[in-house]
This record gives sequence, structure tokens and C-alpha cells, in this order.
Amino acid sequence: MNSLFKTLGAITLIIGFAMPSFAQDNATRKPLALGKIEPYQMEVTYDKTSHLIFPTAIRYVDLGSEYLIAGKADDAENVLRVKASVKDFEQETNFSVITNDGRFYSFNVHYSANPLALSYDLLTMQKAVEKANGNDVLFEELGSSSPSLAGLLMETIYKKDKRIIKHIGAKSFGIQFILKGIYIHNGKYYYHTEIRNKSNVPFEIDFINFKVVDKQVAKRTVVQERPLIPLRTYKPLGGISGNMTEQNVFLLDQFTIGDDKILQIEIFEKNGGRHQTLQVENLDLIKARLIDDMHLKI
Repeated sequence: MNSLFKTLGAITLIIGFAMPSFAQDNATRKPLALGKIEPYQMEVTYDKTSHLIFPTAIRYVDLGSEYLIAGKADDAENVLRVKASVKDFEQETNFSVITNDGRFYSFNVHYSANPLALSYDLLTMQKAVEKANGNDVLFEELGSSSPSLAGLLMETIYKKDKRIIKHIGAKSFGIQFILKGIYIHNGKYYYHTEIRNKSNVPFEIDFINFKVVDKQVAKRTVVQERPLIPLRTYKPLGGISGNMTEQNVFLLDQFTIGDDKILQIEIFEKNGGRHQTLQVENLDLIKARLIDDMHLKI
């Protein structure tokens, strides 16, 4: 009898220790369920290619199995091609996509000989299923800055189109290049630029340079220059037709420079010589306008 009571007591102790652990496991699991990202449902086939159009450039793609093949469309950074690599696969598979604005997309995929759709507009799907798109991936180059917020700030600067800097510009051969504003938010600079083509000849942009150089050699040599790479560009660099104006916004890391140095912003014409250069002083950088993201005040 004493042996029976000892056995029952041991079982009670084991259950007593196990219950809190079980409850803790459940408590750990519940938040994961609340954070679940609902996947989109998609059908693919072997003989036809499906296309997905994302709001911004595709940064990462992961396929769940060898049943799928996928790749970005040629010369289209935001279009993904997907199709089945084998016919009539029965098991559901999946794939995931991360875009340059920090959005994460999940897709469950089934095989169909005749898919209901072959083209998908993810921007339209986002609006229809808003709760599936509340996630935001952080990229190393942006630090703690949200990619979607950075994109929204660039869009707001572009659309408001204010000129808060009126003394930095360059003009020659019918091309005028001006710096309209410098903004700062969460350790990042936003440079708002504008190009006016007052000639009849289109101005095709080859590339743009940001670099820090010594003042005394800025106009004579490329020695002792420190290149700066934009983290984001609001619009792709393209061309400006004759007698037209285009603007853009560039996102760079925060920095300051000594009084003996300047920031040069250079824009180069493709197959041409109408290059333009802006010179920005340290005083201009430290006077950057602070963005209040709570109210998106620019």
C-alpha cells in the first residue's frame, strides 16, 4: 500500500511539473499563430508560363520544391515568371518572394492543366487582401528603417515637389540640374533633384554619381574622392525629352564632411557631353529638413 501511495505521489509530481511546461509551450505557440501570413493560392501548368507583377523590384525568391521553376522576366525587375517543371504533380508546393520595398509574399501552388489565371497583379491583390500584406522585411543596408516607410517618404517628397534649396544648381547646353531639397529621417538622407531639358534634343541619363572630394581639387582631378552609393532611387534613371522636366529622389546614408570637402552630385549623359555637376557644402547637409513621419510632414 505504501508503495502504491509513493507511486501515485511521483506521478502527481511529474504532472505538476509537466503542466506549466505544457502551458508555457501553448503560450509560446499562440503568438506565432497570431502572426501567421496568409498565403495566396495559385495554379500553374507545364505548357504555359504564369506571370506575377509586383509593385516594386524582386529581391529574393525561394521555391518550395523541384516541381517549380521561376525567374525574373528579362529587363523587368518586378515581373516573376513561374511554371511547373513536371506534369501533373499532385502534392501542393509553395514559393516565397521578398520585394525591394520590404514586402514578403507567400504562395501555395497547385497543378492545373488549365489554370484559371496566368497573370497576377500583386498591387491589386494587396488592396483586396490588406491583412496579408502588413509584413515588412528589414534590409541590412537600411538598418532599422522600414523599406515601406522609406518608399513612402520618397514618394511623398516626389509628389509634394517643393523647392527648399534655391542656391544649388548647374546649367549648360540647355540642361539645368538642380538640388531642390535635402531631407533627413532615421539616419538617412533624401536628396530631391530635378533636371530641366530646355533644348529640343532628348537627354538620356547614363548614370549618376555621389562622391565626397577635396574642395581644392574638385574641379581638376578625381584624386582623393570617396564614392557614395545610393541605397534607393525613387524612379529608374531614364531620359528627359526635349523641353521637359523630370525629378527624382535618392536615399543615402547620413554623413557629414569637413569644411575642406564638398559633396559632388554628377549626372552623365549617355553618348553625349552635357554632363552636369552639383556641389553641396557641409552647411547644406546639416541644414537638412527633418521629416516628421508621424504626420508625413515634408
